[in-house]
Amino acid sequence: MARRLFKELERSYGFDEVAIVPGEVTINPEMTSTKMNLGRHSFDAPFIASAMDGAVSPRFAVLMHEMGGLGVLNAEGLYCRYEDPYSVLEEITSMSKAEATQYLQQVYSEPIKEHLIGARVQEIKQSGAVCAVSFTPQNTKRLSPMAVEAGADIVFVQSTVTTARHMSRSYKGLIFSDLINSLKVPVVVGNCVTYNVAIELMETGIEGILVGVGPGAACTTREVTGVGVPQVTATLECAAAREDYFHRTGRYVAVITDGGIRTGGDVCKSIASGADAVMIGTPFAQAEEAPGRGYNWGMANPNPELPRGTRIKVGTKGSLKQIMYGPTSETNGTQNLVGALRVSMGMCGAYTIRDFHKAEMVVAPSIKTEGKFFQMSD
Repeated sequence: MARRLFKELERSYGFDEVAIVPGEVTINPEMTSTKMNLGRHSFDAPFIASAMDGAVSPRFAVLMHEMGGLGVLNAEGLYCRYEDPYSVLEEITSMSKAEATQYLQQVYSEPIKEHLIGARVQEIKQSGAVCAVSFTPQNTKRLSPMAVEAGADIVFVQSTVTTARHMSRSYKGLIFSDLINSLKVPVVVGNCVTYNVAIELMETGIEGILVGVGPGAACTTREVTGVGVPQVTATLECAAAREDYFHRTGRYVAVITDGGIRTGGDVCKSIASGADAVMIGTPFAQAEEAPGRGYNWGMANPNPELPRGTRIKVGTKGSLKQIMYGPTSETNGTQNLVGALRVSMGMCGAYTIRDFHKAEMVVAPSIKTEGKFFQMSD
């Protein structure tokens, strides 16, 4: 009897398996533009700080704005559950690793206080910063109007996996097109990793899509559930959907690679793969100004039944300005991320982010080890 093929697996690629090919023309880094748009808002740097309580507080969101990027506040996090979230943060960061997850489950069981959502939004808006807030799908319909009424400029709707068609027992689930019509502000949705889901989400009218399932340093989704696609392949898939959707409709939807980004090289590979921006958690949690004081934890970590994150010690590596713009004496690509992006764009002759999308890439499994004997032996 002939053997049937049950499943055929496609090869997919992560950051460490690919490289960017230099262009035939090069330009000076200072001639490049790293501007990106999200709906009606424009940013000088295509960097978004993740809606993780250890990375983004209202104060940190303001600082991200001052640096030319965007910080997203978790509106279901500690800042909207406690009048004084910083004392809770101090407890989280001072206990042992063995105690941390159970304590996180305990403190996140405190109900969200609706008046604090508006208060945190206004705290950000008073500085003149663009205010972005994040909700989970199950709370978006109820809570996001309060944030927008208080002045929120952008709403992120985030879950581990997001689709335009979600089956549930509820009478009427979250319908993104209805949400967008009611809020009247740009809505960014995530996370997804495939062409078809990206296309369907774009059809709803969203302004941006987050790419990535489980790659973050503080996320254990891939270990717990086995679900995920490496970030380069996932970004290529969603960027292809964006291009097809744009050519068909004339409406451009931003693609944002979210998670797993550690170095300037990862940033550059994300954008060369088609991303318009990157969302970063742990590298920003390493900033001196970050609320987690050298610790970070995933948004799904406090789940009372199946936590899919862990509190990790990331350390403090420098100021946010150093991480984004330098100066730095680090040689591992973890600081001056904007500078790394500009240099890479210059090497490829790319004046803009959209130009950089055209850069050639190759599969290069030895890109990080070739010729690096002495570096690897240190």
